[in-house]
Amino acid sequence: VLRELTALGVSIYFEKENIGTEALTTEMMVSVYSALAQEESVSISQNQRISYQRRMERGEFITCFAPLGYRIVNGKNLEIVPEEAEIVRWMFESYLSGHGTEWISEELRKKGVPTSSGRGDWRPATVQKLLSNEKYIGDTLCRKTYSMNAFPFVRKPNKGAAEQYYIENTHPAIISRDDFARAQRLMGLRAYRLKSKQGIYPLTKKMICGQCGTTFVRKKSKNGFVTWSCLTHVRNASACPVGRIPESKIYAAFVTLYNRLKQNIETVLQPAVSQLNDLNAALQRGNPEMLAINRAIAEATERSYKVTKIRTAGLIDEEAYNRQLREINTQITELRRERRIILKNQDIEDLIESLIRTMRTVKTGPDKLENFDENLFACLVESVAAVSETCLRFRLYGGIELTEQLREGRI
Repeated sequence: VLRELTALGVSIYFEKENIGTEALTTEMMVSVYSALAQEESVSISQNQRISYQRRMERGEFITCFAPLGYRIVNGKNLEIVPEEAEIVRWMFESYLSGHGTEWISEELRKKGVPTSSGRGDWRPATVQKLLSNEKYIGDTLCRKTYSMNAFPFVRKPNKGAAEQYYIENTHPAIISRDDFARAQRLMGLRAYRLKSKQGIYPLTKKMICGQCGTTFVRKKSKNGFVTWSCLTHVRNASACPVGRIPESKIYAAFVTLYNRLKQNIETVLQPAVSQLNDLNAALQRGNPEMLAINRAIAEATERSYKVTKIRTAGLIDEEAYNRQLREINTQITELRRERRIILKNQDIEDLIESLIRTMRTVKTGPDKLENFDENLFACLVESVAAVSETCLRFRLYGGIELTEQLREGRI
């Protein structure tokens, strides 16, 4: 903006820093001050996220934004807004009585009901998000989204990249747990039916471009020939060199990959599992603090199981059960956090388990695969990256990546 204004002959004077853009030499000073201000902003943001993290671990953080039906009081607590709560109850009742999200959003627009953001832009996706919000039963799921640690701080849906915290009974409920559970079951059933109509294929959401990272889309010609294409290439061929790849060649490449794995399982998969196990053992060996934490987690998990059995037997009321369970879950969360600090690699155990499952799948699979097996593909392959139109990189569950050259022929 400074350069644009300067080009237009407009100079700017910064009173705080006592510098102006009328001198050419001040652009460097402006850049330095801008960099310092940016670093200060990044530092403040990181400190704020650490504060939120600590409050989530203690079960104290609820939300920064109140959903429809609530308002924030005392800077952190949620309080029911009666007139908005009636709208929320109507939405759940309408959905459970058979009306869809499109009909509900249309009715809300007709009535001029504003969303929680204050605008009347109701859409089916907005309604679905509201119907899935656990805050309406008095619970809080923290960290539904997350931002990367580097600037710019773009927020992304949290699908396991960052730890989440589920806290029960954090505020008054608007919807009963039974109605909320029924709504989730109905939503899942409708989503399943929709997917069945749309057609979900083995490569759906697994096939990506190794050049630009875009998801591949499936195309079927009039004569029945099926190909998968990089979406960027489809929109602009010059933007990405990876074009169409026949589906039959992709399936043939997986068959070849599986047969190679089956023949070389002891030299490909087994060493990887052994190395990860050795690394995990080395990190924990001779560490009494780690052993104590693992023992405490096991004891807390056992207490949770016993409390659940007592509740099932009707020996304690729901309030006492929820209180004890909340205390145990908070303790387990804190113990796991301490263990991750010691281990310094929270994904290693999950990686080992995934790799062992992959190895077990190959061991128990057919001795030789003749045709493409959809179930086997789903169990083994996490993603397929098209390095080029003639080369694919298969990523197996457990992190192993293997490359296959495409061959002629269909399977």
